Amino acid sequence: MADSPTNPYAQAGVDTAAGDLAVELMKASVRATHGPEVLGGVGGFAGMFDASALLGYRRPLLASSTDGVGTKVAIAQAIDKHDTIGQDLVGMVVDDIVVVGAKPLFMTDYIACGKVVPERIADIVRGIAEACSATGTALVGGETAEHPGLLGPRDYDVAGAATGVVEADAMLGAHLVQDGDAVIALGSSGLHSNGYSLVRHIVANAGIGYGDNAADLGGTWGEALLEPTRLYTTPLLTLLETLPGAVHSLSHVTGGGIAANLARVLPRGSWAEVDRSTWTPSPVFQVLADIAGTPIVDTEGTWNLGIGFLAVVAADKAEAAIAAIGAQGIAAWQVATVHTGARPEGGFEEGAKGVDGGAVRLVGAYADGAK
Repeated sequence: MADSPTNPYAQAGVDTAAGDLAVELMKASVRATHGPEVLGGVGGFAGMFDASALLGYRRPLLASSTDGVGTKVAIAQAIDKHDTIGQDLVGMVVDDIVVVGAKPLFMTDYIACGKVVPERIADIVRGIAEACSATGTALVGGETAEHPGLLGPRDYDVAGAATGVVEADAMLGAHLVQDGDAVIALGSSGLHSNGYSLVRHIVANAGIGYGDNAADLGGTWGEALLEPTRLYTTPLLTLLETLPGAVHSLSHVTGGGIAANLARVLPRGSWAEVDRSTWTPSPVFQVLADIAGTPIVDTEGTWNLGIGFLAVVAADKAEAAIAAIGAQGIAAWQVATVHTGARPEGGFEEGAKGVDGGAVRLVGAYADGAK
């Protein structure tokens, strides 16, 4: 019998066998996120989720979000460490859903790569699955696409989309915010997944290698910069359940920084001044700013500077909210008060991301005197 002809798809650089192996390696992690609502298992053309779980809602609103990790993946590729990028993806996608008070239901992911390395893809998906489990989200499907010629053999990018649900009369937002509300900050774990183009620019210009020791950051530069994004969904849903009605709006501090993201969840005509003296930016931000020779205040529109989320709560519930968040292992403190009266002179951030919301600016000096 004549030999089988060479697979022309393989000759073009696409290894379908490697893709199949990657799926086998990730199956157990993905299945661990499945509850009885997930039908069909792994490998179907579409992920199936039993929507009868929504029958108990009076008026269920579906919340959706999609995002990626950005250029942080370049650092993961540089040091060949891929087990935390998945948590970054879930943080960027699922934590946007909780902003409106929604409980996440399910998520799908998409990985584009130049060459499928099964173990690497499995590491990425394992991180996604573990973070999905931590946020109560079912990972119901995904896609790994090999793009030889478009991406290099070591290159990949990740993205995802998620859906959640919230009762219509429990939806959070600017419409609930009142004069005198307290703005509570929730500490970040570091850079999270924003501003990495600036990070990489600073590191490259300084001639720093990701394998070099970062004495002030407790490890190598690559390890420090890959610190995974903190997940806020479960702690915030617990807060909403513990203090019903206390939380009026939430803001995920991602691209654009603290002021721009807080302005998006305040009502038109309101304003707030975030007091820098209430916290010290995490060390990674100061180290990077020092290396760049840039005042840290100049990075406020790029990095979260130690605040990963903001909660706008009723003034008489502020202390209870801070305690409830702290009990879940996340530092929390009040940084501002919402006002609806005459606004002080000076520049405020407003109209961020096309939202005609409130106005916010940062004032004062950081607790350690950083500038």
